[in-house]
This record gives sequence, C-alpha cells and structure tokens, in this order.
Amino acid sequence: MDRLTAMTAFVRCVERGSFSAVAREMNMTQPTVSKLVAALEKRLAGKLFARSARRLALTAEGHHLYERCGTIIDAVDNAEASFKTGREEIAGILRVATSVGFGRTQVMSRMRAFMRRYPLLRIDLLLNDRFVDLVEEGVDVAFRIGELKESGLIARRIGTTFRVTAGAAAYFRLNGEPSTPEDLSAHNCILYTGLATANDWPYSRGGRDRSVRVAGNFQSNSSEAVRAATLSGIGVALSPIWLFGDDIRAKRLKVVLTDYQPKPLPIHAVSPANRRYSAKVNAFVEFFKTEFDRDPFVSGYRG
Repeated sequence: MDRLTAMTAFVRCVERGSFSAVAREMNMTQPTVSKLVAALEKRLAGKLFARSARRLALTAEGHHLYERCGTIIDAVDNAEASFKTGREEIAGILRVATSVGFGRTQVMSRMRAFMRRYPLLRIDLLLNDRFVDLVEEGVDVAFRIGELKESGLIARRIGTTFRVTAGAAAYFRLNGEPSTPEDLSAHNCILYTGLATANDWPYSRGGRDRSVRVAGNFQSNSSEAVRAATLSGIGVALSPIWLFGDDIRAKRLKVVLTDYQPKPLPIHAVSPANRRYSAKVNAFVEFFKTEFDRDPFVSGYRG
C-alpha cells in the first residue's frame, strides 16, 4: 500500500463526504478508493469511518488520524514545492466558493496578485449564487456575506459590507428621488431574494433604526441581475457598495438617501468544522482581509 496515497484518499473522503466524489477527483474507481481506506484501517487495526451513518462519519480514532494526515499531506506538498524553489512555499489545491457578483468584483480582481504571491498554489474557484454545502462540494474556504446561520462552521470575520440605495439617473428623472426611506413606497424597488429580508430595507439615522417595507416588479437571487436591472433603469436597489463601485465611480448610478445608513453586513471567510485550517487557507484569508481593509468600496463609501 502507498501510505501517502491512502492518507490522501482518506483525507479527501472526510472533506468531500463521499467515496465516489474522491474517486472522480483522484481519477480512480470507487472500489479503489474504498480499498485504500480499508487497507489503511487494516494497517492501523482500527475503524476510521462509521459506515452505518447516512453520511461518512468519523470515529474518534478517525478524527485524530484526519488531523494528523492533513498536516502530513500539506507538509509534503509544501516540502516538494520548497525543494523545487529553494525557499519556503505553500502549495497544493485550494477550493474556494463565493457568489458570482462578489467573485467578479472582489475576488477575481485580486486573484492574480494572490497567485503571484503563492505561485505553487492551484486555485479551484466555484462561483454560484445558490447556497453551497461546503462539505458536499469539497470547499476549503468560502466567502459568506450577512449574518451566519449555519452551525458547525469555522468562521473569521474579514470585512464589512456597507450598502447604498442607488438607481440610474434616467429612472430618477422620470420618478424623482426619495428623500426619506418611507418615500420608497412610491418607487419600484428591485429585490434581492438571496437575503431573508428581501423586501424589508433597514436604515438608521441619528442612532434611530427603522425598517421600511418595499415592493417592485422585479426580483432575483442573483446580485448580477440586480445590478443589470438597476443600470437599465427598472428601479431602485439596496445593494452592497462593492457591487456598484465601478458604476458609482463612472456616474452610471446615483446614490440616494445618503443621510440614512442602511444596516451593514459582515463578510466572513468560512470553512467546514471538519476541515483543517491549513497554511494555504490561512494565507488566502489573511491576503483578502488585508485587501478588504484598505478598499473603501468594501469597507465603507466615502462619496
């Protein structure tokens, strides 16, 4: 038995939650992956998985081995990379997930700089506006915007999404501009259904919070569709600054209700609880936290 291959198969089975998914990933058959894990169990004289469960569940011994094996595999990847370059390196595959809009505006615009810093890392980026099960999809780290609802995630807050109320100049010429949040009742509001509070827009002024109920004839679970609808003049949107940053700079959109601060949303980097917080995940999170800290269109709009 190739112990390193068996350890790699075991670790990925833990992280993907599926022998068949790992078989596809490692270009093997499912029986081959099963045999590798079984051979590892035989060598160690102990069970790694409780196979009676609906999903692969680690035994106590399996959890202990997973932590050790993960460290070993990362060390091997880094050692090979460091040997080739003659300096300390971070290497391996990093699978990242985020929404389409955030990926386009905030992740891809910085990806080249990150990859130049860590040239031996291979990035697998998953862009999707639907909810992504991190374990099922084998994701190492994901960006989540808004209050976290899932339990069992390792989360680190890396920024804050401030929001603006904006619309196209052509829309405001036809419909006028709202002066207070309550004026939005007379406007066609574009709703983002990715948030539970899609048609309740929260504002604050002078320490006083208020929430206004809005309505409109267009809604979407895609931030990119919300942006396109706003640019086309369909209506008014309440969206993160980063989604409209370039459009605000180019004066394609106008920000209104500037005296009323919409409730900001946290940005977290999250990983599954059963996933080791490796050097490559840490490097990725630290890089993007530093980037977000100094970007006004992520950390706060200054006009």
